[in-house]
Amino acid sequence: MNRKKIQCGIIGTGNIGMDLLFKVRRSELLACSIFTGRDPESKGIQKAKEIGIRTSVNSIQAILDEPDICEIVFDTTSAKAHAIHAPILKKLGKFVIDLTPSRFGKMCVPVIDLEDGLHSENINMVTCGGQAIAPLAKALMEIHPEIEYIELVAAISSKSAGSGTRANIDEYTQTTKDAIEYYSGVPRAKALIILNPAEPPIRMHNTMYAEITNPKLEEIIRKVAEVAAHIKKYVPGYTLALEPTYENGRLTIMVEVEGQGDYLPAYSGNLDIITSAAVRVAEEYARKKYE
Repeated sequence: MNRKKIQCGIIGTGNIGMDLLFKVRRSELLACSIFTGRDPESKGIQKAKEIGIRTSVNSIQAILDEPDICEIVFDTTSAKAHAIHAPILKKLGKFVIDLTPSRFGKMCVPVIDLEDGLHSENINMVTCGGQAIAPLAKALMEIHPEIEYIELVAAISSKSAGSGTRANIDEYTQTTKDAIEYYSGVPRAKALIILNPAEPPIRMHNTMYAEITNPKLEEIIRKVAEVAAHIKKYVPGYTLALEPTYENGRLTIMVEVEGQGDYLPAYSGNLDIITSAAVRVAEEYARKKYE
């Protein structure tokens, strides 16, 4: 059966917007009807024009001027900008997928609460670190609910951290911390991010630490592997670089994320995981609509 694709608008023409555009283009359920930013000279705008995508330099105004141009809106701008965009898009009745760490809408990590997210008008894709680690923290707490503290150290290549990422460092760490606590139920969490300037560029690594006594290690290893396998279905480059390991009262898990190379290099797994999660949500929205 031939289906008409759901039309999507993308606000923000930086690296994350471009990676998202290429993922939407190869989707069987989605199409990009407007790619809009502010800088007419941006690489994103130029590339989108080259591949035949309609573009605008009027940012959200392009959607305001033509409300029927799209049904889904991806916002890849910044946390502060999304706080302005969200009420406007709500009035327009759009299904909004926020890829900034704004925490304006309902947090969504597809492997955990995809169905719940579809019932919200505005969903927030948390952060790359939150997408990578919150599901593992939840799995760990289901086995050991007595854990009091979990810490995440996310290391990404400085080359994959654009101006948007750098402008949102504070929001990133706070939103990631909030997501770990929210999804896992751990009383206290902390999130750190390291921009590594190494050459060649490193892939994204997320290391989770948990203070614990007498862990059920075999059960943890099995559960974590199951969760990782589910994430890998929509983030193919998601890999357990270090399975759960226990030493001196501390449990350690490390995840590596390699990008799919849709638009960005493979080392940009930090952007790939959040764009992949966002497309997963949008495609499920489209499936539910057809059903």
